[in-house]
Amino acid sequence: MKKALAKSMLFETIKVEDGEVFNLEWHNKRFNKGRTELFKTSSTLDLIEYITPPQIGLYRCKIIYNKEVQSVEYFPYEAKNLQSFKVVNSQIDYTYKYTDRSILQELAQKNYDEIIIEKDGFLTDTSIANIAFYDGKDWLTPTTPLLEGTTRARLIDEGFLKLSNIKKENIKNYSYFSLMNAMIGFRIQKSVAIQI
Repeated sequence: MKKALAKSMLFETIKVEDGEVFNLEWHNKRFNKGRTELFKTSSTLDLIEYITPPQIGLYRCKIIYNKEVQSVEYFPYEAKNLQSFKVVNSQIDYTYKYTDRSILQELAQKNYDEIIIEKDGFLTDTSIANIAFYDGKDWLTPTTPLLEGTTRARLIDEGFLKLSNIKKENIKNYSYFSLMNAMIGFRIQKSVAIQI
């Protein structure tokens, strides 16, 4: 019963810095898409109406919702330094940003900073971010991510990212690896090791 209740909630993580709210257009799109597809609501809400951000500092704004916004919280943010990654195979379904992340936590590897999830033979995401690889010409991001992140969506719309089916065997052909999410934006990882 508790698990079913947790599954019924979604959340958005929004970057707030010195009172400025980032990437709101894409958060609103995903927020309203989730409300429509999972909770069958036809109304459109604007998240800015629920956000009263701290005016000084960098915060992670967490908005929990189903048909309506249930809560808004602000947490001081400091990015993690991730250097070791392991490719892990799974048939996980995380199409929506559920508050219940236990399925992702179960995949975590204690000997590595982060995992890269392989599904149906193709790379998807890490447990906290979308990914991209640089092939010397373009930045490529998986065609089928676990979750359609808001930073990823914006960079695709802007033409910066190209969609590609990426296999773990291809990793050796790329010169750079990047993580992206609402809080870190697009971050090229330096001195990383990826075990396939």
